[in-house]
Amino acid sequence: MPISSVIGKRVQWDRRKTSPQRGDFWACCPFHVEKTPSFHADDRKGRYHCFGCKQSGDIFTFLVEKEGLSFPEAVERLAQDAGLALPQQTPADEAREARRGSLYDVMEMAALFFEAQLQAARGAKARGYLADRGVPASVQQAFRLGFAPDDRQALRANLAEKHITLEQMIEAGLVISGDDVPVAYDRFRDRIMFPIRDARGRVIAFGGRALSNDSPAKYLNSPETPLFQKGRILYNFDQARGAAHELGTLIAVEGYMDVIAMTRAGLVNCVAPLGTALTEEQLQILWRAAPEPILCFDGDNAGLKAAYRALDLALPMLKPGQSLRFALLPEGLDPDDLLKSAGAEAVRSVVSAAEPMSEVLWRRALAGNDRSTPERRAQFERELESEVQRIGDSKVMQHYAAEIASRVRTLFGPPPARRWRSSGPGFKAKPPPGLRGMGRRGFILPKPWEYAQPASLELKALARSGPSRQSAERRERAIILAVVNHPQLLQDFTEILAEIEFSTAELDSLRRDIIDIAALEASLDSATLRNHLERKGFGPLLERIEIQFERLKEWFLLPEAAAKDVRTGFRQMVALHRKTVTLARELDAAEAALAEHPSDENLKVLNEIREQMRSAVGEEALIEGFGEDSGRPQGPMA
Repeated sequence: MPISSVIGKRVQWDRRKTSPQRGDFWACCPFHVEKTPSFHADDRKGRYHCFGCKQSGDIFTFLVEKEGLSFPEAVERLAQDAGLALPQQTPADEAREARRGSLYDVMEMAALFFEAQLQAARGAKARGYLADRGVPASVQQAFRLGFAPDDRQALRANLAEKHITLEQMIEAGLVISGDDVPVAYDRFRDRIMFPIRDARGRVIAFGGRALSNDSPAKYLNSPETPLFQKGRILYNFDQARGAAHELGTLIAVEGYMDVIAMTRAGLVNCVAPLGTALTEEQLQILWRAAPEPILCFDGDNAGLKAAYRALDLALPMLKPGQSLRFALLPEGLDPDDLLKSAGAEAVRSVVSAAEPMSEVLWRRALAGNDRSTPERRAQFERELESEVQRIGDSKVMQHYAAEIASRVRTLFGPPPARRWRSSGPGFKAKPPPGLRGMGRRGFILPKPWEYAQPASLELKALARSGPSRQSAERRERAIILAVVNHPQLLQDFTEILAEIEFSTAELDSLRRDIIDIAALEASLDSATLRNHLERKGFGPLLERIEIQFERLKEWFLLPEAAAKDVRTGFRQMVALHRKTVTLARELDAAEAALAEHPSDENLKVLNEIREQMRSAVGEEALIEGFGEDSGRPQGPMA
């Protein structure tokens, strides 16, 4: 049954915005008073959402929330409207449903008790703790935070006064009892209390944060009950899903206080698992709310391991348009720490820089494999292929395989091609029969010295001594270090940095991340840029680059160099890099031309290009005034 037909009994669809052909319906919201339609129902998805009050749900939720039906009653109503018969509930089913309903009442009473205790005299220590953590009263009220007194009978006595039986308290997980427990006692004592609500906003469990450092458990959750299965619930989902629908994504962090810190930073679309690693059920909840939720982890080893566990869990579950993104906080900081030390914008920047799953998969492979020998490189590829093959959807697997193959080619370079050489004298070598009649694109032309009789020793030496890849990479590293130490260069040279061709995938990836954060940060300083890059895993690479240039004494790259000298040196490096890249291309073309037509004219062209490349190697020429602002005499760039 279309959701519009059920909701249409309670609202008047707006004819100007509604399109029944597309299953798109708009009306003034039935949950709050408004004059302009902001309530949307989608027949294709079977869901509704109000962009004003944030109410959202499916056809059953609407009947439960708007007409006060229980879920079984909603199912029964829809079945009747559709002309379908439902099996009748047995007396046992009815009793179980009644018992569950009464447990919701018990949990609500407990939540009200904890809230009152937080505001009472004996909640002073708890209020002080929350104040120290920067949690204002308004946020405490929004999350219904409370306090469990350091008293074994406080909650039990309060609920008993309301005629709640001990059996109900035990079933709700609020008290501890057993054959070896003479008197049942409160499970939560001397703790900040976080009510855990279901998708409909009903309290179903609690999490408690110990105030005493001597407590054996810093955080304690309710046990599993008829209302609560922790692997199927996300903290704050009832409040976050409306914002997630509007913003297009949902953020999952590690704990209760992390959710509160994110909310204080303006990220209200935030949830958390309940003290355990994400489960398949929780991932499915995330995906029902947003196609690409963001998992945000602490930037320490534990956070990285948690990210990798989530990656492994999600790989088999990927579908077209259904994936994850990952954000890592600076090492040693959780969201609350980052909010205190750097402010809300820093927290939001971490989230906005979240990376796709494919990037995390690739980076984990790079970090966990030694690629120093051909055998180890083969193992690296084999392990990546195995990871990709775990993806359940064939189309997604196909695209992952293509991207990984492209990255591997960039990392290792093109595979060696099978070459042919002449079996007879002279230059008129012919390709083997299988390649006969094919043009130059059909087989790999040999280098000049691979002919049976090279034209001359000079030609052989020239062709072998091609452009120095090592010097090109050195200049690329210098360009990167200049930008890291002097991010003000990005104000004028971002497009130039984006256009430079880098010779290694590692440096190219580093360059892309620098450009990405430059787009997010209006005034970027070196410390912020370094923290971002280290958080993305580039710390070891930066350290190697710095050590190299400290040894080479490239003074104009150092942080203390004057801005004018840095700009002069940067321009010169970029110009030389572009020149050598262009000459390298021309050299390849000249070698190919000489191989195909070994004439004196082609040899002359090759010699000229080689001479230009030799001159470019040491072309960091004297530039008038270079170094004066940094307190150095004029001289060549080393």
